[in-house]
Amino acid sequence: MDWGAGLAGFAAGLWIAVVTAPVGVSGAVFLLPVQLSVFAVPSPAVTPTNLLYNVVAGPGALLRYRRSGALHGPLVRRLVLGTLPGVVIGAVIRVFAIPGPAVFKALVAVFLLPLGLWLITRTLLPPRRPRRSGEAGPPPRAVTGLAVIVGIVGGIYGIGGGSLLGPVLVGRGMPVAKVAPAALAATFATSVVGAATYALLALGGSGSIAPHWFLGLACGLGGLIGGYLGARLQPYLPDKALRLLLGMLAVGVGALYAAETVS
Repeated sequence: MDWGAGLAGFAAGLWIAVVTAPVGVSGAVFLLPVQLSVFAVPSPAVTPTNLLYNVVAGPGALLRYRRSGALHGPLVRRLVLGTLPGVVIGAVIRVFAIPGPAVFKALVAVFLLPLGLWLITRTLLPPRRPRRSGEAGPPPRAVTGLAVIVGIVGGIYGIGGGSLLGPVLVGRGMPVAKVAPAALAATFATSVVGAATYALLALGGSGSIAPHWFLGLACGLGGLIGGYLGARLQPYLPDKALRLLLGMLAVGVGALYAAETVS
């Protein structure tokens, strides 16, 4: 991996994080097709490389959210505690049961396309009866269960989980300003544990299991700066605009993977 590829990875991580950090998405879900198609990172090494990106990039946005006090509260704890065991399970599944990305792309397309369209429609045409404050969001047990499932998906494909957690929780009525820092905190914790799990599995396995360190660090450094800038932008963006952005990101990723699955 030469320095030109490193600079390209840095630029990709920077711009992706600027756009995705305000809505609680690390950007790894967008970086995954770049790594597969542009940098030709083999499977399953692309998964821990993406997780490494999250580890390096995550503190940028989290530092900004911590300064504003947004990282306190039960939602952060539920998401982190749910995703941590899930990512270990997902890493083991990825190494020993799912060698390629084809199934992942199809599943992400099936999940994110309708979810993004639903979130956009819900934002543009809100329900007539407004929710009471106690009704917003799914029950705590449902949030924890969702976090475990997302942790498994993140462990298999290295997408962190914010791109999945964000649209679901926001679509169920939670404000973006509350969901974004919690989803990013869960993504960061999941990525640290996931990357360490892959490193341990690489010691006793064969093939491309370990992350591509140079590319992952280069992308992550770009994401570190971009995540901080994106988190700074969030307070200046209206909640409706953030919801639409999250919905469009979900539709964009879903459509991209659907096209790659069909082709």
